[in-house]
Amino acid sequence: MRIDRPDMRVVGSGKKQCGLSHAKVAEFLVEKLDVTTLPPEIQPKPEKGKKTFEDYGYVTRRLDEKGVLLEAPHKGSQIEIRVLEQTAHGTYVCVDAQGLNTRNGRFQRMRLLERKDASELLQSRQSWKEADGCPAIGGLDTDSQH
Repeated sequence: MRIDRPDMRVVGSGKKQCGLSHAKVAEFLVEKLDVTTLPPEIQPKPEKGKKTFEDYGYVTRRLDEKGVLLEAPHKGSQIEIRVLEQTAHGTYVCVDAQGLNTRNGRFQRMRLLERKDASELLQSRQSWKEADGCPAIGGLDTDSQH
């Protein structure tokens, strides 16, 4: 799978993803990530018909080569998503949340973002992969997503 220009659609590919900067990938995931597939510790309260950050009223505070920083409306809680790697399987990101539904105030996990075709939203799932810059912090030992 590869994110392709100009309409930022995902297309199937058996090769490593290339061609887009991390900033473009971060912008794409802000628009197309199904936030209801994030770990329950950092999901917004479910509301009928809402799936994306935009649907829930999140505001982009920073978008650059490293990733994106989003702020929840009226609560001040923040979610930072750092793009780590793009592969044929999807995009590996580090999700770091502060002040959300977490008891200790911080939650961080590595996630794999993928989708079956260009008409679907990106789905987030727990990653078996680990990265030095994204150790698991806070939350439960298990994840409700596969």
